[in-house]
Amino acid sequence: MSDDLFAPHIPEEVANRRPLADRLRPRTLSEVTGQEHLTGEDGVLRRMIESGSLGSMIFWGPPGTGKTTVARLLSGEAGLAFEQISAIFSGVADLKKVFETARMRRMDGRQTLLFVDEIHRFNRAQQDSFLPVMEDGTVILVGATTENPSFELNAALLSRARVLTFKSHDDESLEELLKRAEAVEGKALPLAEDARASLLRMADGDGRAVLTLAEEVWRAAREGETFDTEALTRIVQRRAPVYDKAQDGHYNLISALHKSVRGSDPDAALYYLARMFDAGEDPLYLGRRLVRMAVEDIGLADPQALVICNAAKDAYDYLGSPEGELALAQACVYLATAPKSNAVYTAFKAATMAAKQNGSLLPPKHILNAPTKLMKGEGYSEGYRYDHDEPDAFSGQDYFPEKMGRQTFYDPPERGFERDIRKRLEWWAKLRKERNQR
Repeated sequence: MSDDLFAPHIPEEVANRRPLADRLRPRTLSEVTGQEHLTGEDGVLRRMIESGSLGSMIFWGPPGTGKTTVARLLSGEAGLAFEQISAIFSGVADLKKVFETARMRRMDGRQTLLFVDEIHRFNRAQQDSFLPVMEDGTVILVGATTENPSFELNAALLSRARVLTFKSHDDESLEELLKRAEAVEGKALPLAEDARASLLRMADGDGRAVLTLAEEVWRAAREGETFDTEALTRIVQRRAPVYDKAQDGHYNLISALHKSVRGSDPDAALYYLARMFDAGEDPLYLGRRLVRMAVEDIGLADPQALVICNAAKDAYDYLGSPEGELALAQACVYLATAPKSNAVYTAFKAATMAAKQNGSLLPPKHILNAPTKLMKGEGYSEGYRYDHDEPDAFSGQDYFPEKMGRQTFYDPPERGFERDIRKRLEWWAKLRKERNQR
């Protein structure tokens, strides 16, 4: 007896029902939402199609911004055959088959648009395999990546392709997608105004995500029920922020945190710190970055900054999460509100460059020890003056190699504690001048 007799009966209209995101997939470039700078009347892709000259491209942007859809529509409007592969599931053998099919097709007078999803996952050798078929016109390559192409793709590949940036959806374009969904479903989303705004935030700029969330809401709602923000959060279990600690989201947020601290904006700094905590970032990584900010952007303008950041890192180590996060937040606010100086950072870079350029020069003999008679006979240590025996504990001697002469790397600003350091340096410069003129 066939097992099919015991299979549950699924109505045909349910079995064939596709996900909302798939049913709302645009049919023409003009229907694409959120990428008007590329697909609009004056967009880059529209101009390419009108000119009849389509070149290889890299689509770079976050998930759910329409990269795959645009590539497919582009091939249709340009009259090209469409081939799609994913770097996750494809290898060299798959590429060879696609290239051979494209060559045969070209002999019949039709060109192929080859769409490669996650192209950054191909290794360098696999990326190089595209070069010959791009150069001879066998394929027009359209690669899609969520990663920065400058870091992940071969320079040779990038030199043959134009990088087009896809933007995250803003609230306006996400709202337009929701209205289209409501039109297709024939009913409004059962959400209060604040809950609808929360749904847009949960989507985090991802068009596919906002439609998936909308479907979840419709499935969960009972007759006549309307969800507020609290109920929405409970129903959809709050979609996690789009964030990968090894990818651009990680670097973008740490950059935003660092620049907010440097810009003396404690509120923005706390916001980005909280976002990284919320996304699951390693708090000790954040502790290390705060230490770096203390030495790079505050420096000696407030010597306590480094002490406080190290103490915050130790406090987190001691307390753990979530209690220890407050210590890192306190250090973050301290840095953002501290006087800023990159004088030591700049001085160290300049000194490093000078060291590389003059690394073979010996220090002046008068500051070298003379542990042997031979060295003493060569003049080592001769003329050295012990600063503690000099007036004001300052001899004013020159300590640079003779061929270099005196150099100035450190120039403290008139801010914070460095104001006092500057006064000391000016005083010593005055004494040095006076004593060397004698």
